[in-house]
Amino acid sequence: MRNYVMAFAATISLALPVGAAQLGDDGLHKTPWMRDTFKDMREDLAEANAEGKRLLVIFEQRGCIYCTKMHEEVFPDPEITKLIEDNYFVVQMNLFGDVPVTDFDGTQLPEKDMAVRWGVMFTPTMMFLPEAVEEGAGAAEAAVVTMPGAFGKGTTSALLTWVKDHGYDSGEHFQKYLASRMTGN
Repeated sequence: MRNYVMAFAATISLALPVGAAQLGDDGLHKTPWMRDTFKDMREDLAEANAEGKRLLVIFEQRGCIYCTKMHEEVFPDPEITKLIEDNYFVVQMNLFGDVPVTDFDGTQLPEKDMAVRWGVMFTPTMMFLPEAVEEGAGAAEAAVVTMPGAFGKGTTSALLTWVKDHGYDSGEHFQKYLASRMTGN
């Protein structure tokens, strides 16, 4: 019987994705590179800058199949994990959560209401912030790019690289950058 149980456990462990994030009590995926903060965007931006990283806010929700796809198939990729760990300060938000969030302009709302304020309607949504935010601006106005949706490894890697390298400053549209990366031109 013991051998049967061990064989069953081994089979189950092989069926689980390698490097997949665990689910937290809130039903959201948790990874080592996500930061547990007070969700004060001003403080998070200052901490990201102090570490030489970019602030990235990721909205997710319980039961999101697209979030699961990202956490099981995309984020565990070694190249993508390294891009995130080396370059991004990641704060996770719950699309329907009640944790207070303080925007750059001082407005404080629960996560679910801040999502509405910022125009986030889909999960996952990645919101990339600049190194400096103008006085009185909120995150939605300050974001250099907001990307709703689950994407494959190539698109996600390209997006993380394009933001890291300030591709948006050169005027090069992300889609053109992505196409040139995919075709090697």
